[in-house]
Amino acid sequence: MRLSAWFCVGFSLCVAALPAAAQWKWRDARGVVVISDMPPPRDVPERDVLQKPTLVLQRQSAAPAASAPAVETAAKPKVDPELEARRKKAEAEQQEKHKAEEAQIAAQRADNCKRARAYADSLNSGMRLTRVNDKGEREILDDQQRAAEMQRARQAIEADCR
Repeated sequence: MRLSAWFCVGFSLCVAALPAAAQWKWRDARGVVVISDMPPPRDVPERDVLQKPTLVLQRQSAAPAASAPAVETAAKPKVDPELEARRKKAEAEQQEKHKAEEAQIAAQRADNCKRARAYADSLNSGMRLTRVNDKGEREILDDQQRAAEMQRARQAIEADCR
């Protein structure tokens, strides 16, 4: 009686373990590991199948090896044309935006260059130049202030006139 009870328990454990042995494990196109009792879709390459059920392994090892390369070459990842078109459109919009920003920066530099050269010309002209101080009063630039302003204008020209 005891022997038959142990036999029933052992048999039950073996039967319960069969579904666990019949599990498939593969990596999908996004790189996510999928575990299922159903085989992976046909578009999953053989190299991405991580685990097969033991019964399937025995059947496939009996199959001729010439059929394996044909399956691998036929399994190419499919690309959704609508998704690809959206991606290309987004890339094109990003490039246009980047070009527009570069054009705006180039226009600002050209304007700054033009102003800096005009200011340097007025500093070199020898005419009296005035500026407004913090109190709102006009003051005439002396030679030292003129030289400092000329240095600033040269730096602006070097930075913006390339």
